[in-house]
Amino acid sequence: MEGTGVDYSFLGPDMASKVTKKRQTGGVANHIPGVDIGMAEKTGQPHPAGGIRYHGSTQLARVISFVMYFIVSCCAINFTQFLGSPLYFFNRDYYYAYMSWTKQSFGLLLTTVCQWWSPTTIRISGDQSVRGQMRRTKSGRLECDFPERIVLMANHQLYTDWLYLWWIAYTNRMHGHIYIILKETLKYLPVLGPGMMFYGFIFLARNWAKDKPRFAHRLKQLSSRHTGPLSGSGYLDPMWLMMFPEGTNLSDNGRRRSAQWAEKQGYPDMRHQLLPRSTGLFFCLQELRGALDWVYDCTVAYEGIPRGQYGQDLFTLRTSFVQGRPPKSVNMYWRRFSMASIPLDDADAFQDWLLRRWREKDDLIELYVRTGRFPADVDEPSGESAGEDGFIETEVRQAHWWEFSQIFVTLAAVALVANVLLKLWRLAHGGSTGIA
Repeated sequence: MEGTGVDYSFLGPDMASKVTKKRQTGGVANHIPGVDIGMAEKTGQPHPAGGIRYHGSTQLARVISFVMYFIVSCCAINFTQFLGSPLYFFNRDYYYAYMSWTKQSFGLLLTTVCQWWSPTTIRISGDQSVRGQMRRTKSGRLECDFPERIVLMANHQLYTDWLYLWWIAYTNRMHGHIYIILKETLKYLPVLGPGMMFYGFIFLARNWAKDKPRFAHRLKQLSSRHTGPLSGSGYLDPMWLMMFPEGTNLSDNGRRRSAQWAEKQGYPDMRHQLLPRSTGLFFCLQELRGALDWVYDCTVAYEGIPRGQYGQDLFTLRTSFVQGRPPKSVNMYWRRFSMASIPLDDADAFQDWLLRRWREKDDLIELYVRTGRFPADVDEPSGESAGEDGFIETEVRQAHWWEFSQIFVTLAAVALVANVLLKLWRLAHGGSTGIA
């Protein structure tokens, strides 16, 4: 669009015109806090999330409470998984349903960790393709109505991206059916590694000759039709497969490698992202063809990250969860693409398609950096679904305060049964001793 320096034509003529008009008339802020900060904190300038909120003994208490809650919860979930693992040898359908229930528990763990230790505003919008699929309830929570089977692709700005996307699945009641593609080394982490293997996550070694057969095996499982406790429409299990085509989160080293790869391939480099790699996503969509209708795309941006800096350096575990300085807002822009519209018969055509989507995402982030907002579907009726400006503002939280207790239900039930059996054994043992 003229006068903006960014091409917003992919938003459609009406949306692009409204975005440009808003910028020209001051309908949105000219900049976000922190854009011109420079090297925040490294040069003594303010942190984009403000000053340290918690100090000294309060920080220590937050560290202890966070670590204890996370470790105890992970161990409880892991114990629950091992307890149900013998189902695999008797009934695979019930085994996967049981593991899906334990996956819900981990989704609740992530939700409560954000709610209690790192609360932040979540600002959500999307284009017309997702109109009516996201709404803000009267209580202020987000509810989504995305399909039960999607591939979810997103840019990878920060280590917390997958955490917020898992929470999106929670708002869609799909937090027990999410699948993530991870580096193989992560499966060797204590407690978390076995837990992720129980969840059916896909581990790749970044060696395509080695990864392709195991990837094909998992995708075949995810596209198989059968009847069982999880079977949804078309006898297919619900599935949200999360993919980050950039391969890793944004960082200084990643940007340099991306620029080198772009130069080698003859592509213009990105401003706010890494260039996406198409091989894994192309193979995935080919294998799922016929068992999947939609690819959902989320563009994520964190408030306050200055140009030339990276979220991983500003929003660390310490700053976000200990010092009380999470991002002031996490912003998401949603779109969806039908499988029929994606070129899946030619690898080069698919790579071009993916690059176009990523350049559109780069323009969206540039708009966000300049204005502090993504575009919004302003024609969507305002009210309970969204505000008058087309945005949904909410926060990461549970639907009910007691939901997190699901994490410990199985552990509590086992302890209760064990206590009853122990008392019965003692009673029987004492009775027999008395008769003798």
